[in-house]
Amino acid sequence: MSGETSAPGASPRAPRPATQKSSGTVTKKGDRGAKEKPAAVLPPVGEEEPKNPEEYQCTGVLEIDFAELCTLSGYTDFPKVVPRPRPHPTFFPSASMSEKPTQEDQRLSGSCSLNSVESKYVFFRPTIQVELDQEDKAVKEIYIRGWKVEERILGIFSKCLPSLSQLQAINLWKVGLTDKTLTTFIALLPLCSSTLRKVSLEGNPLPEQSYHKLMALDSTIAHLSLRNNNIDDHGAQLLGQALSTLHSCNRTLVSLNLGFNHIGDEGAGYLADGLRLNRSLLWLSLAHNRIQDKGALKLAEVLRPFELTHTEVVERRRLLLEKGPLERMRSPSSSRHGESKSDREKSQAIGASSVALVDKADKVQTMKTPKGLGKKKEKSGEVVKKDEKSGSAQSPVQGSPKKEDSTKAGKGKVTIPEQKPTKGKGPKTGSREKRSILLESELVTEAMEMVNPLLEPVEHRDGKVFMPGNKVLLHLNLLRNRITEVGLEGFLSTVQYQAQFSKAKSASKGPVGLLWLSLAVSAITLLLQVASVAPHFRGRPPVPLILFITT
Repeated sequence: MSGETSAPGASPRAPRPATQKSSGTVTKKGDRGAKEKPAAVLPPVGEEEPKNPEEYQCTGVLEIDFAELCTLSGYTDFPKVVPRPRPHPTFFPSASMSEKPTQEDQRLSGSCSLNSVESKYVFFRPTIQVELDQEDKAVKEIYIRGWKVEERILGIFSKCLPSLSQLQAINLWKVGLTDKTLTTFIALLPLCSSTLRKVSLEGNPLPEQSYHKLMALDSTIAHLSLRNNNIDDHGAQLLGQALSTLHSCNRTLVSLNLGFNHIGDEGAGYLADGLRLNRSLLWLSLAHNRIQDKGALKLAEVLRPFELTHTEVVERRRLLLEKGPLERMRSPSSSRHGESKSDREKSQAIGASSVALVDKADKVQTMKTPKGLGKKKEKSGEVVKKDEKSGSAQSPVQGSPKKEDSTKAGKGKVTIPEQKPTKGKGPKTGSREKRSILLESELVTEAMEMVNPLLEPVEHRDGKVFMPGNKVLLHLNLLRNRITEVGLEGFLSTVQYQAQFSKAKSASKGPVGLLWLSLAVSAITLLLQVASVAPHFRGRPPVPLILFITT
């Protein structure tokens, strides 16, 4: 019967799986888990991890900072920061190796092929590739390829990129930029290090074509690449206005790549207008566009003397009127020449009276001083007079001593002779460093004291004002356009003018014009004309001008 108790020797009934005896009580599974779960330990005060990304302090290591900021922002699947892959060097078997591969070679080749297949798939995963410095492993360049960069990612970049002190370039290839995200990206650039000078936005067509915002007056970008962005004549107009206008000019951009776009003759004319008053752009590529002879002639005209428009002439006169009184205020020599005879007589009288007062004071002082001290002072005064005679009343900085004085003063002193370059021996490292420092200082002073191109010397012909033309542009690439012999003849005349100008200006410093010109025409016979012009360019071998003419 069910109500009967079990015999004393019988085995006890096993408990149900849902219950368990523990100190005379029966508990369920859920209650047991709740009791055995350890209590949450609160972190001490002052050591709480920041839950807000704005409270996170970046360490300067992009891999750590980007991952931490993504997790704090709620990202679960975010791209990783990886070193940029390098192409593997080709393997050439030596002659000593046997022709038949061994088992180890077969195993190695199989692993290499597997790694190559895996690397191909890894290449298409969203990653942030970085180029590291070899010495301190700091991030120098950032490459993002083939995945859409949203505003949230740009917001994270705005927090972790400023800590990269050696960042030099940012490359965004087909990242789905929009006009809105481009504005966010441009606002991010001033936060980065001052070493950031190169930006590449390729394969990112924008509806409004607002690429000119990257070339604002306060921009520090020196190298800009905008290839394959479907830029048409309207976008070229905005870029030409960003290069220069009558009242503003970009002074930081050195190279601009506009290849593989849809720029035609009208757009080339807008870019030529931007080159009229721009004196900083050295490298321009318009390869693989839709430029014909009309646009090519406009570009060629800017590189030789061109006529100023009425508004440019008016602006030039205004600048000259403003420059006149400023120069009179700055230069002290003009006030000297402007002195009258009465002023000179007054100054001479004042000088004579001052000398007389000094003589009287010296006599009184010699009467008061003892004989021994007076003799010493007289000797010192003689030395001072001798120095005044030798220096001809000039300060040591301004006056240049004579050769005899330098030889006398050089006795008993160690002088370092100037290093003269010898034939067959290269310059020493110290001289190279000095030259580089001097070159950098000259470039800085030229950038700070850049003169408005409208104030350059002009030529008046038949009641018109002609400027010398843009001679700062050194490299121009017009390959794979629709330029014929007509456009090439325009560039040939430009090269001939610049060759004559460079010969006349060989002794002085300054820009000399094109050094590299790439064209594509349909006639090879004009190559003979190019060959006749190129050897005379700048009047010295080797020929600095290189022209590529293809059919």
